[in-house]
Amino acid sequence: MSTPDSFRAFRIHASGEQHTAGIEQIDLGALNPGEVDIQVAYSSVNYKDGLAGSGKGRILRRSPLVGGIDVAGHVIASRDPRWREGDAVLVTGCGLSETRDGGYSEYARLEADWVVPLPAGLSLRESMVLGTAGFTAALSLHRMLANGQRPEMGAIVVTGATGGVGMLAIDVLTRAGFEAHAITGKPAHFDFLQSLGASQCISRDGLHWGQRPLETPRWAGAIDNVGGGMLEGLTRVIHPYGNIASCGLAGGYELHTTVMPLIIRGVSLLGIASAGTAYDIRRQVWERLANDWKPAHLDRIATREVGLDGLADVFATMMAGESFGRTVVVL
Repeated sequence: MSTPDSFRAFRIHASGEQHTAGIEQIDLGALNPGEVDIQVAYSSVNYKDGLAGSGKGRILRRSPLVGGIDVAGHVIASRDPRWREGDAVLVTGCGLSETRDGGYSEYARLEADWVVPLPAGLSLRESMVLGTAGFTAALSLHRMLANGQRPEMGAIVVTGATGGVGMLAIDVLTRAGFEAHAITGKPAHFDFLQSLGASQCISRDGLHWGQRPLETPRWAGAIDNVGGGMLEGLTRVIHPYGNIASCGLAGGYELHTTVMPLIIRGVSLLGIASAGTAYDIRRQVWERLANDWKPAHLDRIATREVGLDGLADVFATMMAGESFGRTVVVL
């Protein structure tokens, strides 16, 4: 299978305070070195993509780079014996759109050690409805289970529930046998969250945590996409030996709390760094997402589908706090 002389890619240029981004014609030689060439079928849009593509966050560590931290497609050439022409594969995180060219391109060139075979049970499109968001949600549950979380301990609350990670976390938790509760600043979407499996929905504006280091416990654990004051409040209200998976900072990167929940209730704060996950764990999590943890509502969670031409509008919506669900990018 051959590649065209040139192809379209959404490329980001960032230098100091200067930022430009848009579709360019490039060739494979313009991409970072790698052993596996992929004809991209789908990518997705994550919060980190919105920050990088809009220039609202300093995500790129080198410039220029093709945007997109997720990619799924078919191998067209490989200089590594593990991968053959025609293999269906995916890559999420791993420095894409940060230190290396990413998935917003008709073709990608990637390092063989990052490439994950598409698990049986997932289509390429489904893998990108999941993407980094779904992987992050499932990795959160993977780490919580490894640290002793069990369904019989009680409900897990998900913050930022109308975002991609939040919706997928609710669906994954429900599939894994947990009761899921949802916190969101968009109460108009309560019915939708309940249709995904949330048994209780709470308005962010109606939360009253209290100010003591330890308040009355409300949940057995949490998957937190928000950070800041939300995460601070959660530490006070988790049942003994529950886990909080911290996987986002949409509400702020600072954390002002005490050690009291940790040393009196045995609450664990688990950091979820999906981009740098070890390969064997990455494979395990994707296998579960394709099987017993596969969300039952992927088609509903994928609320938008765009080509490269639609990315700028998606980023603007996301940065305005108006995004809802997952956006799939079709190449």
